[in-house]
Amino acid sequence: MAVILIVEDDVFIREVAEMMIEDWGYQTLSASDVDEALVILRSPQPIDALFTDIYLKTLVHGGCDLALQAIALRPGLRVLYTTGNTITDKMKSLLVEGTHFLRKPYTENELEQSVKTMFA
Repeated sequence: MAVILIVEDDVFIREVAEMMIEDWGYQTLSASDVDEALVILRSPQPIDALFTDIYLKTLVHGGCDLALQAIALRPGLRVLYTTGNTITDKMKSLLVEGTHFLRKPYTENELEQSVKTMFA
């Protein structure tokens, strides 16, 4: 069973995403910000993928920075980004190559397809 770390500062969105992803047979861990996520990523807990919002309350490109640190800590980690905001050229340059992107608001089906694609 793959383990997905969900990093989302909106509690409602995070909890709904957790429930959906767990319904599809994945295990989830969750964090509300970069600092919480890094504690989890530095632990011995197995983690196969990171699903992170790009814009986190404390950092404009927090999810991008987090993904870079996460991959440094765990090479080969799969990454799925999400945001409801405009994707700027600067943001595009911060996205880790080979990662996936899902625009908010997303449907359950869109999230499921993105997660499946990430593990394909």
